[in-house]
Amino acid sequence: MPEVSAGAVICTIKEKMVYYLIIKDRHGNYGFPKGHQEAGESLEETALREIREEAGIEVKILPGFKKVSSYTMPNGIGKEVHYFLSFYKKGEPKPQEGEVEEILILPFIKAYEKLSFPDTKKILEDAHRLLIYQLSKRQS
Repeated sequence: MPEVSAGAVICTIKEKMVYYLIIKDRHGNYGFPKGHQEAGESLEETALREIREEAGIEVKILPGFKKVSSYTMPNGIGKEVHYFLSFYKKGEPKPQEGEVEEILILPFIKAYEKLSFPDTKKILEDAHRLLIYQLSKRQS
């Protein structure tokens, strides 16, 4: 049975540009805030809690976007990470001591280039595509 985690692609819009929050974990990898699901938590609750813990901010999960990344960790245990799309609501980003080395807020291309793994790059692409589509629908 795989270990289950949840997290989110976090976005904000400034001056008509979409920016994404990326973290650098204690292993030096760049990705999105995520973590283990605790007993009794929904995947959405896990994502919200992990974002508060790792980045110190509150977000709102947007409906209609959920991606799953499955892989085997170096110790041989399977991992399944559920990612949602969320908008930054409030709080000042602050890295979780001992877990997160750095928090970056970057435009799409720079965020894409910074991400460490192909699966998270694909998830960012999918999230960005959906956001751009939704934003263009609002403007028409």
